[in-house]
Amino acid sequence: SDSLPKRVPNSFQKLRPWINHGWEMVLLAAELLRPESPLTQEGTQSYETNFSQQSVAALKAWNWQSNQLQTALDKVRKRALTIDKETWIQRHQPFPGVAERLRSIEEEGVELVVLTTKGAEFTSELLHSINLKSSKVFGHESGSKPEILLQLSKQRPLSGFIEDRRATLETVIKTPGLKALPCYLASWGYLKPNDKQALPEGIYLLNSDTLATPLASWH
Repeated sequence: SDSLPKRVPNSFQKLRPWINHGWEMVLLAAELLRPESPLTQEGTQSYETNFSQQSVAALKAWNWQSNQLQTALDKVRKRALTIDKETWIQRHQPFPGVAERLRSIEEEGVELVVLTTKGAEFTSELLHSINLKSSKVFGHESGSKPEILLQLSKQRPLSGFIEDRRATLETVIKTPGLKALPCYLASWGYLKPNDKQALPEGIYLLNSDTLATPLASWH
């Protein structure tokens, strides 16, 4: 549409670290176009203070459901893959050095498993495009990350969990059965301003230099 901005608005970029699920991106984009929204009227501060409550209020204002938005997003991604996969893939680039390091991690006898709040089909296409093999990909269809990790822990020993959302890691270390799982906060991800400060026991900050070292030396 001609009414859509040609570039990603600064407000969206600033709030990106607060987004956990794909549907929240759709809702945030809609709020940036709604003149009456708190985001339009007051800026990002109100959302940064309480992103969850603002999202609930925005869903109500639009008369939408979160699963409705997630389904729509997944359909758009699938259509993009069908129409012009190469162009779509090229718009998604991994953080420098991360894919290369993950490709080499199996040489240490560690199996790579991917957990994501994105759709598994969408994620598998991205992994394939950067030649990153994973024995298993668990998308949002499989449940929450703590639930999946708990299931996996009953099947095999887990060496660690890398994530760029601190709140998710905090939930993991509080989950019975996962308290001993080493959790790593990826410093190259979408972090909030204070996410690196005063990390609780069991969560370790993982920067690109440490990532390049053997897994056994990460903490």
